[in-house]
Amino acid sequence: MGKAAPTGLSRRVLFHHAFQREVGRLVAPFWIGPLVFFMRWILGYRIADAKALRARFRALREESDAPLLICPNHLTLIDSLIVAWALAPWWYYSIHYDALAWNTPERKNFGRTYMTRLLTFLAKCISISRGGEREQVGQVLSRVTYLLNRGEIAMVFPEGTRSRTGRVTGESIAWGVGRIINSTPGCRVLCVYARGDTQETWGSIPNMGDTFHVEMECFEPKSDAKGARRSLDLAKQVLARLSNMEEAYFDGRQ
Repeated sequence: MGKAAPTGLSRRVLFHHAFQREVGRLVAPFWIGPLVFFMRWILGYRIADAKALRARFRALREESDAPLLICPNHLTLIDSLIVAWALAPWWYYSIHYDALAWNTPERKNFGRTYMTRLLTFLAKCISISRGGEREQVGQVLSRVTYLLNRGEIAMVFPEGTRSRTGRVTGESIAWGVGRIINSTPGCRVLCVYARGDTQETWGSIPNMGDTFHVEMECFEPKSDAKGARRSLDLAKQVLARLSNMEEAYFDGRQ
């Protein structure tokens, strides 16, 4: 992989990040706009109170330069796209490309064809094989941690996989979220709960014509635990926030 840099990552990996970032920045206007057009006018999706959400996200970024990790709930394969669209309009990402979060999609879902691999490359994705070799998973977590510590935004699903119950669950909690937070001093976590009006359970994509209600809460997880227990405790705090947000969502529908 090449000689290790001071970050612990190889120079080859660091070069790959820089290359991926700059290529994505250059072509952002050519893929983000058409993608949002497809979601809005072909799939018929809408974001409720989008203007207010986006204003809150911009204010959140402006109020502090502390690392920001976005942690959404997980129901479909395109949740990261829905969340990104909810937080900022397509043209904003074209101008402020750094606002687009790095993402960690499952390799088996988005690495099967040349086209999907190209799209994930342009969309600032670092593919991960969940349940894969510990060393490979650990490297992805290290890469996300490195990016956060250099001031970039990342997105990780704390549930680790799409919820098979249709609700936030701790059965498959991704301990890696806690490890990333633990390794990133002052890390802020932006919990984002997004759900379509007709979304009852998990699936590949949301129902056509759905309107998404999105809520977000930002906090800085802390723990007095040590070692692996500390990482697990931090991850549980994030999941608890999402679970509470889900309860509030369903209470509001009654």
